[in-house]
Amino acid sequence: MKSKLSDICFYCKEKIAIAELSRENYISTENMLPNKNGVTIAASLPTTIQTQKYEKGDVLVSNIRPYFKKIWLANKKGGCSNDVLVFRAKNDIEPRYLYYVLANNSFFEYSMATAKGTKMPRGDKKALMEYGIPDFDLKEQHKIASILSTIDDKIQLNNKINKNLFEQAQALYKDRYIDLSSTAGKIPDGWHIGTVSEIIELHDSKRIPLSSREREKLNKIYPYYGATSVMDYVDRYLFDGIYLLLGEDGTVVDDKGFPVLQYVEGKFWVNNHAHIITGKCGFTVELLYLLFSLTNVKSIVTGAVQPKISQSNLNKVPVLIPDSDELESFDSVIQPFFAQIRDLRVENDRLATLRDTLLPKLMSGEIDVSDVDL
Repeated sequence: MKSKLSDICFYCKEKIAIAELSRENYISTENMLPNKNGVTIAASLPTTIQTQKYEKGDVLVSNIRPYFKKIWLANKKGGCSNDVLVFRAKNDIEPRYLYYVLANNSFFEYSMATAKGTKMPRGDKKALMEYGIPDFDLKEQHKIASILSTIDDKIQLNNKINKNLFEQAQALYKDRYIDLSSTAGKIPDGWHIGTVSEIIELHDSKRIPLSSREREKLNKIYPYYGATSVMDYVDRYLFDGIYLLLGEDGTVVDDKGFPVLQYVEGKFWVNNHAHIITGKCGFTVELLYLLFSLTNVKSIVTGAVQPKISQSNLNKVPVLIPDSDELESFDSVIQPFFAQIRDLRVENDRLATLRDTLLPKLMSGEIDVSDVDL
């Protein structure tokens, strides 16, 4: 037996003042990540007086181009743009179950099938509430949500471990090359102050942007990166290996003036809004990642409307360049941190695949949870 989506949830239409929000709890479709990967920090707040409100436990879904599968189970309260739909579970419904109902690929396929518009399809709010859902009781809802959230919880734990690993490596770099603790605050012989141009290779000439219309026709296999995050997935790639991406235009620095960076590996595509960087003269990608994460670049950003970090300005940034033996020695210290980071990312990809395989089978009843003991 099936019910309608409207039987288990409703649209939240409450408002919140922009003055009560920060970039950390404002959600727009731009900072929702595709393929059910959650959200990132917003580039800015809107100029309106108020916006839509969401509460912890609400499910936020981007209503633009449903095929991106942008969805987030809110772990805090905040505000969001009008292009984000806020679903709230009814009192007798498990909120995590509602999230997995909406995270199912069949929901996004239904949303596209009933969407309005061709160039930028939007989900039809009335039609969405007609979406057919399985009729599970609260006990079964809890079991389904528990099985799937166990996987998602492990993914989140791995992300926290990776954040901690990076911060440890970052602290080591800062102590050695910024605070110069091991050399009594003095630059040793053989080290020198140079410029970024001496230690990076730029691969920007290989970039090929793909329009959203072009990407619509492609299978979702390899990540397609923009200035700040994965924007989409495509069935071809430009790069294969370990690279550092540094935002070129759009959102290029954080609130403190440090560059927006992405440490990426494997096969991927990049649009023309991020510099693609590898190292030279003893600097590995990992050393560059640590260096740039601790280098304030606010002074080289140009453009008031569209902030930009040009190749020319980036290359002129002054940096401390240790000798090759020193770099090789320190790199051997930090490589195990990044090896574990990459391993946990691979594990997360496997977990996400497992979750996405189980999800439709649980929702359809193909996997019976009635006898599962949790």
